[in-house]
Amino acid sequence: MPGYDTPATPAPGEPAPVKILVAGGFGVGKTTLVETISEIEPLRTEERLTSAGIGVDDLDGIESKTVTTVAMDFGRITLTDAGVVLYLFGTPGQERFWFMWDDLLNGALGAIVLVDTRRLDRSFPAVDFFESRGLPFVVGANCFHGEQLYTAEEIATALRLRDPETPVLMLDARDRTDVRAALLSLLDLLIGKAGVPAAPATAGG
Repeated sequence: MPGYDTPATPAPGEPAPVKILVAGGFGVGKTTLVETISEIEPLRTEERLTSAGIGVDDLDGIESKTVTTVAMDFGRITLTDAGVVLYLFGTPGQERFWFMWDDLLNGALGAIVLVDTRRLDRSFPAVDFFESRGLPFVVGANCFHGEQLYTAEEIATALRLRDPETPVLMLDARDRTDVRAALLSLLDLLIGKAGVPAAPATAGG
């Protein structure tokens, strides 16, 4: 994966590669989402949280978290009917690793921004990042413990999304059906922006 990019041109008969970022604040479920949907054993770059992070990493509300992504997560899922293979790159959530986001952005066509409505303030940097760089994205409100206290409209208003057409989806990052639906919603968004009629897609693997 030189430069964290994907091949530009597929071989004849091969599905077209599409690079997607999975972003969001610290502890919102990015690694879990990639693990849930990947058809291959995902690549993880997790390290244990240590005392060095005291006063740096904000664990308020996620006190049970013991590891964190320090570079990226990587997974792959083939959407057979759409003729594409999605390469999923999960970004690190801690502020001190945000310098990597621009590198990971190289070659990406879209993103899923995961948010935790219990700690919504942690989501603004990710939303601002993609809005400022013009990369299409969908918002996935991770329903921790299967619960979500807010509607999609309330979440969109709280995030102050610039584009009112940005999809806001309810999902459980542990549920393959939910994650697949979010990816398909993102593909529909990308196809719509490209002005190409959408075709039904199913996830393989």
